[in-house]
Formats: sequence, C-alpha cells, structure tokens
Amino acid sequence: MEKTEKQKMLAGELYLASDSELIAGRNFALSLLRKYNSTTEEQLEERLRGAHALRTQILQELFGQVGQNINIMPPFQCDYGKNIYAGDQFYMNFGCVILDCNTVHIGDNVLCAPYVQIYTAYHPTDPEIRLSGKELAAPITIGNNVWIGGGAIICPGVTIGDNTTIGAGSVVVKDIPANVVAVGNPCRVIRHL
Repeated sequence: MEKTEKQKMLAGELYLASDSELIAGRNFALSLLRKYNSTTEEQLEERLRGAHALRTQILQELFGQVGQNINIMPPFQCDYGKNIYAGDQFYMNFGCVILDCNTVHIGDNVLCAPYVQIYTAYHPTDPEIRLSGKELAAPITIGNNVWIGGGAIICPGVTIGDNTTIGAGSVVVKDIPANVVAVGNPCRVIRHL
C-alpha cells in the first residue's frame, strides 16, 4: 500500500505539501491560530484566568499534546500543530514560530525567549527536486529544563539535551548535549554545567 503524503512527511521522506489532506491540516491550524492570536489581555483582567483558560483550550485542540501550565504569548504561528508535543511548564514569549511538518517534542520546564524559531521543514538542495514541489522534514526534540534565547533558530533533525541553555541568536544545526551552554552560528558548546 502506497504511503500518503502525510505519512511520507512524518517519515522524513520527500512529500508534496500541496496534498489536499495536508492543506486541510494547515487550514485547520490557521483557523485555531487566528482565534488564539486574537485573545486579549483585557480578557485576562475581566475574567481573571479567562484568556489563559481560552488559550489553553485552543492549544489542547491544536497540539498533539499539551502539558500542565503551558503559556505561549501571541502572536504564535505553526504549520499543523498536531505534530507538537509540549510538556509541563512550557513557556514561549512573543513572536515564536514552530514549523511542525514533522514531530516536535518539547520537554518539561522549557523556556523560549521572543522570536525563537523551531523548523522541522526544509527543502531539497537539488534544484530539480526542489522545483518539483517536494519538501522534507525531520523531527526535533528539546529536553527538560532547557532555555532558548531570543531569536534562536532550531534547525531540522536537532536534539537539545536536558538542562541546556541556547544563547540568543544561535543557529542550532546539530545536536547539543545535556548540561551545557551553547551559542553562536553555528551553535557550539562553550561551557559544561
């Protein structure tokens, strides 16, 4: 039996993002993101936890998994949402993006500064294949107790170990071990904890 484009996408194989099932998934996410990003702080004041509860409810519908006490500041963008698995005490500041064409596993107590970008999606480097409209995606795993500084970019296929700090503006192109501080472009370990 031939794989669907979604199955190919999640398997890290070449796939067509123009597939109707994938378009429907992105449109579903866009609809929920529009609601999420239009929640206001006035709702928080009026209903105490009203907007936070509404945001959590939307994330529970959008994500594959939502842990306890998750807080993502709008605006937030993602592709599908369903491929994001977030642990407890997850916080993302303003303007973050997760391109979840493959799975993104986020551990407990992960903190992301503004404009962190997490990209599972990438394109073939061969121009002939790229022009065919086919794309690729590789999973990302972020361990427990990780801090990711502002504007950092986490590239496809990367794993970040527990208790690690990624410096602001870093571009993480390869795995980063646990218990380190890593910075730069490309991101590299500068200190062991």
